[in-house]
Amino acid sequence: MYDVAIIGAGVIGSAIARELSRYDAKICVIEREEDVCCGTSKANSAIIHAGFDATPGSLKARLNVRGNEMMDQLAKELDIPFKRNGSLVVCTKDQDRGGLDVLLEKGQKNGVPDLRILERGELLKLEPNLSDDVTCALYAPTGGIVCPFHMTMAFAENAFTNGVSFFLNTKVTSISKTTDGYELAAVHTDTNQPEIYRAKIVINAAGVHADEFNNMVSAHKLHITARKGEYCLLDKEAGTHVSHTIFQLPSAMGKGVLVSPTVHGNLLVGPTAVDVSDKEAVNTTQEGLDSLGATASLSVKNVPMRQVITSFAGLRAHEDGGDFVIGEAGDAKGFINAAGIESPGLSSAPAIGEMVAGITKGLLQLKEKSDFVAERKGILRPETLPMEERNALIKEHPEYGNIICRCEMITEGEILDAIHRPLGACSLDGVKRRTRAGMGRCQAGFCSPRTMEILEREVPMSMFAITKNGVGGEIVIGTNKEI
Repeated sequence: MYDVAIIGAGVIGSAIARELSRYDAKICVIEREEDVCCGTSKANSAIIHAGFDATPGSLKARLNVRGNEMMDQLAKELDIPFKRNGSLVVCTKDQDRGGLDVLLEKGQKNGVPDLRILERGELLKLEPNLSDDVTCALYAPTGGIVCPFHMTMAFAENAFTNGVSFFLNTKVTSISKTTDGYELAAVHTDTNQPEIYRAKIVINAAGVHADEFNNMVSAHKLHITARKGEYCLLDKEAGTHVSHTIFQLPSAMGKGVLVSPTVHGNLLVGPTAVDVSDKEAVNTTQEGLDSLGATASLSVKNVPMRQVITSFAGLRAHEDGGDFVIGEAGDAKGFINAAGIESPGLSSAPAIGEMVAGITKGLLQLKEKSDFVAERKGILRPETLPMEERNALIKEHPEYGNIICRCEMITEGEILDAIHRPLGACSLDGVKRRTRAGMGRCQAGFCSPRTMEILEREVPMSMFAITKNGVGGEIVIGTNKEI
């Protein structure tokens, strides 16, 4: 019996878990995938929005601005890669610049600081590669970029350190009301073993599937549409093509195709925005990817699309009401939704965690712990150290001198840390998200076998059990000769 059960270990569920771990309560997170950060949280624009786009008075507006405000302290406490690079929403000569005035007014009402409209001459000093058709732009200096993998894993690891239990590879199949809370029926995705969890409070942070769980217990139905966004990631050689996040004037389907540096030095182009009926449809399409270069050129010229090293797609959870759905269901006491979390969900995640933890604290009358640990240290990158310190580290721990991923210069020591730290990696993608081994130009073509050998030795696990990303993603399926 838990005080709180959270469904979903994406950035929202993990942020909520971290905030709740401040209190004296028995808490668990139930996640159907083999790792945290496996759904929407791993496939998005990696942007911390300033907060000028959302409708004033909406949850999106309030929580975006609050989440943005929280990022500097969180990045320091949890060792998250984060940079305030600023954002520009550009207007071309064929567009009505009144759209920028509308965004400016919204942003001011939402409390976004230092917004202003820049004319072309000033813009070109900031971004020389803007399209020739760009005439002006809304400038938001508080906009930022972040690593969504590290952000999610930092929340989860810190929650785990503070006593939260995580049940991975565990899919919740049904929820029913009991006299003292809820009963969650689940099945282990790797063994098909059934399991029952009981909790006084259930927090629904299940992304595109959040409507399904709400509708199991509440007559106030939700309906979530999966909105697919496809992206192209370019090589680090293209990473300085722009220095700010370049948005286009938004439409009803989203904020348009952006061009942005990433916090790790690549260039990101995307997303498309297409509603799909299949909530598992994270495949890319030729049509979608082909459209990105042409659409991006409307705001940024000469985007080096020939330097694309990978493409990916993610799903956004668009609820019919158009706003976040956060709070206790009116006819299901103790069932708290964090649903419909589409953009700016990543930016709002810290504030959503704070809000939902506050609701839960009130319902259970929780008391703060005296021994809460606020800090978490990320994986050590030897290349960030001065040469003298780096040499001393390698002398004491030779594994930090053994390069496994040549594209990203990731060492065996970093991979060992990824495996043995809280909620450690046990798949190739788990290692990749924590260390960037396999994220470079060759996209894991050279380092995968060596990473697999380390996983086999250190988890430990059979080579036949190692997967790319969980059940069904096995890499080795047989032998071709006996030794």
